[in-house]
Amino acid sequence: MKDLNQILQEMDFQFLGSGRHSMSIDGMKKSLSDDNFVFLDVRTNEEVKYLSFPFAMHVPLNELPERLAQVPKDKFIVPFCSSIFRGAVAYLYLVANGYEDVKCLTASTEDMALVFKPGPLAKM
Repeated sequence: MKDLNQILQEMDFQFLGSGRHSMSIDGMKKSLSDDNFVFLDVRTNEEVKYLSFPFAMHVPLNELPERLAQVPKDKFIVPFCSSIFRGAVAYLYLVANGYEDVKCLTASTEDMALVFKPGPLAKM
């Protein structure tokens, strides 16, 4: 496991300003058809019961430690949740566990759902 102190120290102004740690809605739309990207839904089972994203792998944040082996290391992982917070926690956890290609989605599930309305979906 990578040292959490080191990971946090690397998250300086330059790192945050570069956007290397994040993906926007536009980035998500461009990446949905790319098999190299895995969108990791870290919301609870209760949340997914009412709103699911069929393109995403669902592993609730609290189950991530025991199910980490299910998350492929050879893909680009994009964790997300309903409010960005759990996605950011998952991002940090994945990086600490040796995942190199990780970006946190900087959009809520409400923002994501808007992408899949007929108009925006037809433009994709």
